[in-house]
This record gives sequence, C-alpha cells and structure tokens, in this order.
Amino acid sequence: MSFTTISVIGLGYIGLPTAAAFASRQCQVIGVDVNQHAVDTINRGEIHIVEPDLDIVVKTAVDNGFLRAVTSPVAADAYLIAVPTPFKGSHEPDLIHVKAAAESIAPVLKKGALVVLESTSPVGTTEQMADWLAALRPDLSFPKQAGEHADINIAYCPERVLPGQVMVELIKNDRVIGGMTATCSARACELYNIFLEGECVVTNSRTAEMCKLTENSFRDVNIAFANELSLICANNGINVWELISLANRHPRVNILQPGPGVGGHCIAVDPWFIVAQSPEHARLIQTAREVNDGKPLWVIEQVKAAIADCLSETDRRASEVTLACFGLSFKPNIDDLRESPAMNIAVTLADWHSGKTLTVEPNIHVLPKKLAANSELVSVEQALQQADVLVLLVDHNEFKAIKSEQITQSWIVDTKGVWC
Repeated sequence: MSFTTISVIGLGYIGLPTAAAFASRQCQVIGVDVNQHAVDTINRGEIHIVEPDLDIVVKTAVDNGFLRAVTSPVAADAYLIAVPTPFKGSHEPDLIHVKAAAESIAPVLKKGALVVLESTSPVGTTEQMADWLAALRPDLSFPKQAGEHADINIAYCPERVLPGQVMVELIKNDRVIGGMTATCSARACELYNIFLEGECVVTNSRTAEMCKLTENSFRDVNIAFANELSLICANNGINVWELISLANRHPRVNILQPGPGVGGHCIAVDPWFIVAQSPEHARLIQTAREVNDGKPLWVIEQVKAAIADCLSETDRRASEVTLACFGLSFKPNIDDLRESPAMNIAVTLADWHSGKTLTVEPNIHVLPKKLAANSELVSVEQALQQADVLVLLVDHNEFKAIKSEQITQSWIVDTKGVWC
C-alpha cells in the first residue's frame, strides 16, 4: 500500500467519520482541525458530534494508536480536505475554507502525495485548488503542468452519506472519483478502496463536482414540489400527507414528504452553486430553492395565526400564552443545526412572541446563543404540560413516540404530519 499516513483536514460531520474509517483499517491517520476543543475531545477517544457508532470507532482507533488529532498539518502520503463551503452575498460560493486548507498543507507537501477535495464545491474548484498549491509550491509539479507525471496528484471525491447513517453509508455507498488525470483517479481509487465496499466510479474532476451538486439539486427540486403542495392543500382544506399517500399508490409516483423548509449544509446550499454559475439556465433549480427558502416564513405565519386563535378563544394576553417548539436540527435524530429551517423558525418565534417560549431538542444539551436569550430548553414532558401552542418542526423519534392522549392542546402546527 502506497498510503502509510493519511491526513484528513476538517474533523466535522464528514471529516471525522472518514478519518475513523481509515483508522479502522489500521492506517495511521492524522486529523487536522482549527477547533482546539474538537482536537482535544478526539485525542481523548471521544467525539464532539452526534453520529451513531462513530464514538465506538473513534475510541478504538485512538486507543490503538491509529488516530490522533492536531491543529496544524504534518507530512502525509494523502490529504483529504473536508471543510465547509458556505455561500456569501447573493448566494455566491465562498471557497475561503478550501483555500485556507490548501494553504495549510502546502508547506508539508512532498513528492508523491495525493490531495483529494471532498468538500461540496462549484465546478472548477478542484482545478482552482491545484492552482493555489502550485503557486505556493513552485518546486513541485502539478497535473496542469506535468499531466500524468506530476509530483502531486489531485482528485475530487464528494461524500454522499446520510447523517445518522454515516458509518454505514461511508463504507457501503459507491464513490465518484474525479481525478485531474488518469493517474490521479487511479491513486484516489486505491486510497478509498482501503475501506470502501462500494464501487469507485471514475470520471474527471469537473463532472464529479457537478455530480454532487446535481444529486442534491434533484432532491431539492422534489422537496420543493412537496412543500408547494402543502401550501396548496392548506389553502384548500386538504390533508397533504393523506393526499401524498394516495398519490404515491400510483406505480410511477413517489412524492417526498413536505416539511418546514430544507436545511443542512448540502441540499440547502449546493443548488445555489449551480445557479451562481449558470443563472440563465438554472431556472427550475432556482425556483425550487426559493420555494423551500420561503416555507419557513409560511410556517411562522401559521404559528402566529394559531396564537391569535388561542388569544381570541381564551381571552388571554399574548404574554400569558406559552409556545413550545419541538425540534431544531435540520433532519430527524441528529444534532446538526446547520442551515436548519427549524432553528430559524424557533429563533424568529422566540424573538417575536411576548409570552414564554419553550424549546424541545433531545439531541443537544445547551441552546445556541441566538435562541437561549428568549427560550428555555425543556423535556418533552415539560413542554406538553406547560405549553398552550405546540409547533412540531422535526420528526425526531421521541416526538413520534408521543401518544395522542398526551396531547391535550387545541392549537397545534405540525409541519411533519406526525400529530395530524
């Protein structure tokens, strides 16, 4: 094996599981993160995120000496960059973290190293990263200059895992490998095959980048259809979940489930990368983004209407009404709040509501600062006992387990169809 030491840059929801997967195959893995707390936690054999089975794999890897975390890169045979790629301004991609990662590894690159970008990125980012590295290390040759004979191999390989199932899908799912040359692709395949049970499917870096964006945009468009249906159904007094269940009995129809919007660092972000690069052609993709981004505003109006009904029917002041929001994460049964519509809805309602606001989120222990000032983190039982108005934003297992007789409130806004 030509990869004795593997370095993973970015130890978040993708980087840490990837580092753990390599370490579980008894590779020497060095994880790099700017967050000292994350580094210290991992070096104790613990994890700083919620992901089933990850804690066991990390502890075993650290205890056996195959995984350690540092704050600055060191020399390695392969580098995997798994850092965030947010957007800025009017939904334009921000590659500041990718550039910072490239700049951090440049001083320790050695001839024969492989650099793989995993971060979801606009088309052309892998080539841009190679240019940054080439400018910083003129003593080394890169694929654009030397082709198959380059000193440094560069490839793109996006993750395609589902939070909550990462440790299974990371190993089982196929991977798209986009090398800048055939040699780059072959070496990247060799790297991932250390732990991968799925297939490495080879293409070029630009197609691989577009593939990741396409996968998430496809889901975003389909969710937008479901969310748009929910608005139409609400306007016509129709239960959207019953409607979708009936429509899905057609052998060629498979409508997804509506919700309070779309969140996470992928589906809520990636389509904008396509729109930013092809605004004149990405009309459907942009419209879907606008539909999904607008759904939280509609939910907030539904909650305000429910509180107004409560006030008119009980002859109370708004300050006497207690509101409870169930769920903050962007999907069920995880602690990830990135780009979460539930989080944004809860913050907006807590800021607006003059009465008491409660938050129920079983996957976190402390409320984020922007919510903590106007809300209190409570248990399911406390919320059901104290609240007048219930707002279900995330269909966590704990919320689906609530029995109908436990819910005595007359005013409920259920964005997931759990209590309908």
